[in-house]
Amino acid sequence: MTDVAVYDTTLRDGTQREGISLACSDKLRIAEQLDALGVTFIEGGWPGSNPKDAELFRRARDIEWTHATLCAFGSTRRADVSPDDDANLAALIASEAPACTIFGKTSLRHVREVLRTTPDENLAMIEDSVRYLRSHGRRVIYDAEHFFDGAREDADYAFATLLAAEHGGAEAIVLCDTNGGTMPWEIEARVREVALVLPVAIGIHAHDDAGCAVANSLAAVRAGATHVQGTLNGYGERCGNANLTTIIPNLELKLGMRCIRALAELGRVSRYTAELANLAFDEHAPYVGRSAFAHKGGVHVAAIRRSPRSYEHVDPAVVGNRTRFVVSELSGRGNVRAIAEAHDVEVAADLEAGVLDSVKDREARGFAFESAEASVALMIRRAEPGYVPPFELVDHKVLAGKREGVAAFVDAAVKVRVRGELVHTAAEGNGPVSALDAALRKALAAAYPEVRDIHLEDYKVRIIDGREGTSAVTRVLIDHGNGHDRWTTVGASPNILDASLAALVDGIEHGLWLVRKGERDEGHDRLAAG
Repeated sequence: MTDVAVYDTTLRDGTQREGISLACSDKLRIAEQLDALGVTFIEGGWPGSNPKDAELFRRARDIEWTHATLCAFGSTRRADVSPDDDANLAALIASEAPACTIFGKTSLRHVREVLRTTPDENLAMIEDSVRYLRSHGRRVIYDAEHFFDGAREDADYAFATLLAAEHGGAEAIVLCDTNGGTMPWEIEARVREVALVLPVAIGIHAHDDAGCAVANSLAAVRAGATHVQGTLNGYGERCGNANLTTIIPNLELKLGMRCIRALAELGRVSRYTAELANLAFDEHAPYVGRSAFAHKGGVHVAAIRRSPRSYEHVDPAVVGNRTRFVVSELSGRGNVRAIAEAHDVEVAADLEAGVLDSVKDREARGFAFESAEASVALMIRRAEPGYVPPFELVDHKVLAGKREGVAAFVDAAVKVRVRGELVHTAAEGNGPVSALDAALRKALAAAYPEVRDIHLEDYKVRIIDGREGTSAVTRVLIDHGNGHDRWTTVGASPNILDASLAALVDGIEHGLWLVRKGERDEGHDRLAAG
């Protein structure tokens, strides 16, 4: 297998995406995850541009990096300024990062119109800057900004800039599609030309403005690049950078190349980064998204159950994911059976059709079970002969208002039948759903103390048909967790409280079932051991 150096620039280029602002501590936490993942280089930031990045490199000195090399980013020296007098180069040295990545101009248009200097001075700036950093004991990676655009303008000059970096002592020269508009076939041809001439490692840095950043990165590797830059989840300026979360498994699983040491952790690190960036994770992302190996159509599910790879291009476990079966109005009995098996529920063949009919009927009324496997599992369980619920909600009421001179208040009261006894409780909350949740848990706590470990983790509301105004059916999805498992339930009703309560009750009942299942599994393990 050929090694490909993965260079992550999430902490610098990724944070140029609109809506992302990472604290220094968050950047370091992501960097530690990347190091454990096994990437080759982590670009910590540009210490010469802002105090936050300078602080990151100070704090990074106290961290023991196991796999990755930390890189400081900056530019070549300014025109007509000695490297010894250049503040940007001084900041790179002061960062004490073992490697420095500097960018320089490849395009004559940028040299003349942006830098406002001569082509010869630009070549000197590149070579001088690389040699200066090397003389201070730093490994140097050179980013040839706008290389593909510059090569279209004047290929000879574009190549001359690369030679300047190589003469200065750069260990890798990275060809940048800075504007993100180059096509894969042009990338492949240009990279092949460069790889045949330069004796150092060739890299690729692609942006996604034409939607080709991943394809361009793979094309570059096919042409001889052994260094790939990108960001987790494709974060970056404008349309984003090349998405390493997609590139890495493609390189390892499709091209047979070694990139990182812990491919199965890729999805977890991808989600972790989205959480710290305070961005919704793309559940449809290739390889790592929750929907990447989700099957909805009945024909697909039937085939997958007979031959797991029939509708999956790789084993989901390799990238830390899993096969999921989705139940909806498009499903067949196989979907119901698959959900039952996944949740360790037995379902008789004669009940499958009834459960499926119930799913389709409820979806017609506004429910959506694609993301609410726990609600489907409960429907299957409740269809079993002799099913006894752990509790039954008899009735409820909510009082909300605001008194003069007093803050708004919400009180909820519930009557719950628990193990044959009627329990009546009330509680306050910061909203009606919060108050109902508190009252329900209070009613169940004596019989089921484990309810305290079930937490509401997310609450989503969607209006099904906005044309109906305030009479529209409301769908509520609630994510629950207990520190080990996470599950989702759904409710739908023209009354948002009824929809919320349906999802809430399902979530707690499923959580209690998980506890009982865990106890049964533990008992079986003890019997098997002794």
